[in-house]
Amino acid sequence: MTLRVVDPTLNAEGEPGRAAPALASLDGAVVGLLDNAKIGTERFYDHLAAILKKEYGVREFIRRRKPDTTRPVPRDMLLSMSGADAIVSAVVD
Repeated sequence: MTLRVVDPTLNAEGEPGRAAPALASLDGAVVGLLDNAKIGTERFYDHLAAILKKEYGVREFIRRRKPDTTRPVPRDMLLSMSGADAIVSAVVD
């Protein structure tokens, strides 16, 4: 059996990826919530959205649910979240 380790900090050309700059504030922000399609994720995101709205002033949420938990998010789904200032992707069971 072969074990393949993938480093998410490198792109296909081997250059280190760069993290986006941190937002100065979430006040008035649009936040994407990417659901991994596991049982507990929707409930977790309901709770998280309530906190982000009440305590941090998030204006709007873009919520998407992956069609299958075992596969990467489809490109068109990611594109539909392009209006978000930040995206949360979590693994919740």
